[in-house]
Amino acid sequence: MKSLYTAILSLSLLVSVPAWAGTYHLDIAREMVNITGTPVSKITVNGGIPGPTLRFTEGEDVTINVTNHLDEDTSVHWHGFLLPGAMDGVPGLNGFLGIKPGETFTYRFKIRQTGTYWYHAHSLAQEQEGHYGSIVITPKGKDPVQADRDYVVLLSDFTHESADAILPNLKLDAGYYNYNKRTIGDFFDDVEKKGFKAAWQDRKEWGEMRMSPTDLADVSGYTFLVNGKTPEQNWTGIFKVGEKVRLRFINASAMTFYDVRIPGLKMTVVQADGQNVEPVSVDEFRFGIAETYDVIVEPKEDKAYTIAAESVDRTGFAIGTLVPRDGMKGETPPHRPRALLTMADMGHNMDHSQMDHSNMSADEMEQMMADMESGWAKAGTPPGHKALDYKDLRYLGTQSKAEAPEREVLVTLGGSMERFIWTINGKKFEHSGPINLKYGERVRLKFVNETMMAHPMHLHGMFVQLENGQPAEKLPNKHTVIVPPGGSYSVLLTADEAGEWAFHCHLLYHMLGGMMTKVVVAKLDAADIPDRTPPAATPAKAEGGHHHAY
Repeated sequence: MKSLYTAILSLSLLVSVPAWAGTYHLDIAREMVNITGTPVSKITVNGGIPGPTLRFTEGEDVTINVTNHLDEDTSVHWHGFLLPGAMDGVPGLNGFLGIKPGETFTYRFKIRQTGTYWYHAHSLAQEQEGHYGSIVITPKGKDPVQADRDYVVLLSDFTHESADAILPNLKLDAGYYNYNKRTIGDFFDDVEKKGFKAAWQDRKEWGEMRMSPTDLADVSGYTFLVNGKTPEQNWTGIFKVGEKVRLRFINASAMTFYDVRIPGLKMTVVQADGQNVEPVSVDEFRFGIAETYDVIVEPKEDKAYTIAAESVDRTGFAIGTLVPRDGMKGETPPHRPRALLTMADMGHNMDHSQMDHSNMSADEMEQMMADMESGWAKAGTPPGHKALDYKDLRYLGTQSKAEAPEREVLVTLGGSMERFIWTINGKKFEHSGPINLKYGERVRLKFVNETMMAHPMHLHGMFVQLENGQPAEKLPNKHTVIVPPGGSYSVLLTADEAGEWAFHCHLLYHMLGGMMTKVVVAKLDAADIPDRTPPAATPAKAEGGHHHAY
């Protein structure tokens, strides 16, 4: 029986070398950048933050030369791509060792999908430092999504602080960046609303857990960017009244969830994580780290429309504007109230039927019921407005993979907030064993979140299907799934891509804090592994120019 890696290498020697259609060049370097008015040393891709938008065509064979000008190893991961494991770009998996300083690594693979995706480093905290960019893949036939204009809207969180300093700060104090902790004034406000007994009990419970109901985001103090521009710099997209405008939203942030809306415009969601879905009309959507959503908007008035992506902890906006003419800017909406986490977000779903209610006032009873609802889920959506829910997503067409799962794999998300350690199935990455799947088997991954934080869970190399209440043939594909605090969620997976695949929380400092493992998909015989592996990666000399990267 051959090992998976040996089998893949054997196949690579048998595959004839194709004429690689598209050649791209990415230079990774550390430079001084000035995004907010203060120069700071950050990582750039082809001289910018974000890196260039790469545009591929379905079926295209591509070569991407990545040259490392840093004084440390780097890498590029093609987020959401179906490709050979050796090309996935995660150091330590599938024989990939990273890209050494001064070297060029050549990625080669065939484009097997369409839609909106992105790329980013999978080395240390380089993603936070600026090492990321967007990808648009055009169908080789007619695109089922038709639009008059087409814009990438890439959101990110920028900090002057060195990314390498953030994790030690969180290890020192998990609340290091929580600048909005409750005060004594908040306590007296709660006494007025809940009564002294309920307010005191609430403080006591949170204190015993050494946690804070304001801990919606582990890192604050960011400047939020749209396509690398601050709210003051105001990224703009031009439209003509009556046109259909496609907005390709990408959350390339390291740590930030957003609530996204365009006041005055309905959004029709047509893609989730690059995969086509049946159109669904919404007013807003919650946007997890690493997710993508494509929407269509149809401006009917000759005015500026603000794209407002508000951080979930309500500390700021990423702002852009759709305008009929240059020079216009929309109004930034006021911040919505910041939600507070509740005991339900800790998984403490109290059985109120067993509680003594005899001494509770009506107000205390009402507050107790409110505390049993998730604070995380409270986005402040106005009455009558529609916020996207995972259950709204339906696969466009009919799923080819609709069979029932053969078995269930439990994925428990845990950790110690106090020590800022995060785990999968009770273990940090360096101590975890792989999740082994047989090639071709159908499994259910059941996430159980034992923490008070939401986790955007990402499996490399394959799409999962959300078990969102839709019929089996309509379950939508996703590469990143938000698992709510104190809750659970399940997805289906057909393990049809052989290799070693990273599986982790896409909150960067949760991954670095241990919330990562690997999924190994293997067969007993090398002949059973699909013939999808191009020639092995080879060092390449960086050529002049940056062809096709625009």
